[in-house]
Amino acid sequence: MSRRHRIVTVAALACVPLVLFGLGYGVGFRINLTPSYPLGVWRIEILNRDVRVGDRIFICPPLTETFRQARKRGYVRRGLCPGWLSPLIKTVVAVPGQSVEVGTSVAIDGLALPQSAVQPRDGSGRKLTPYPGVVVPPDALFLLSTFRGSYDSRYFGPIPAAGILGLAKPVFTFAP
Repeated sequence: MSRRHRIVTVAALACVPLVLFGLGYGVGFRINLTPSYPLGVWRIEILNRDVRVGDRIFICPPLTETFRQARKRGYVRRGLCPGWLSPLIKTVVAVPGQSVEVGTSVAIDGLALPQSAVQPRDGSGRKLTPYPGVVVPPDALFLLSTFRGSYDSRYFGPIPAAGILGLAKPVFTFAP
């Protein structure tokens, strides 16, 4: 085998993962590398109905100063949402019109949510400021993950429902 043939073969083989990634991305597959939900391959399923409490969704965060700071702190990774932010996988816990209270944990319409403790500091010891609570405004959602270290609406508040990409469905996942 000639040197040129070997170079072309190696280059072609090196491109295979990129092509597979591109094809998977185009049909809605995503890789989750954060511990808020199981690690692994997830799929974005088109949402052909109104979002409901309990839906686990992929959502692009809004391009706000809060999320710019979250990106700098490493809470949100780089991705293909506006501002080059990564989509979040979160569970919808409150929809427009519902009352959210954030104290030492989260309560929706007066009912405390299990596994919703508010942390005073992040994993690096930096102070976290909880969102004070609100009635969820029209066209917004309050999102949560039961993972103790999750960066979610406990800290950034409701976000626009317009950022929903679809339902988050696990394909091949595992708990770390």
